[in-house]
Amino acid sequence: MTEMFSILGSWNWLIFGVVLMALELLAPGVFLIWLGFAALLVGLLSFAIHPSWQLQILMFAVFAVAAVPLWRRLARSNKAASQSNPFLNKRADALVGRVFTLEKPIIDGSGTVRIDDTIWRVAGPDAPAGTRVRIVQADGASLTVAAA
Repeated sequence: MTEMFSILGSWNWLIFGVVLMALELLAPGVFLIWLGFAALLVGLLSFAIHPSWQLQILMFAVFAVAAVPLWRRLARSNKAASQSNPFLNKRADALVGRVFTLEKPIIDGSGTVRIDDTIWRVAGPDAPAGTRVRIVQADGASLTVAAA
């Protein structure tokens, strides 16, 4: 093992870090990326201070363990950011409670309404085109309406 470290020296850690990050692309789980960062950091530090191989492994272990709380803190802050927009990826849910005009009449419980540049299928009681309706429920790409 000492011979392997002496041949490539600090480059071992840089190669190891890049390999771990590449493996993260193949098997995403946001785990190997942090080990890759730890290996890269050890490689960069090894260029600067030339530690023994035992100290390099110890630094890698410390950086890898320190990466876990760092990742948890980052994940928590991202969760708070995504909660600031609760309708992200739930476009239909954001329409509940709003009032729109029927584009096509509701006949036999089915009609359409234009919302911005999109035509949505609506279900509800029969009503002629031009009637104002309130969206009461969203289920996928189908909206349930009631007279406004």
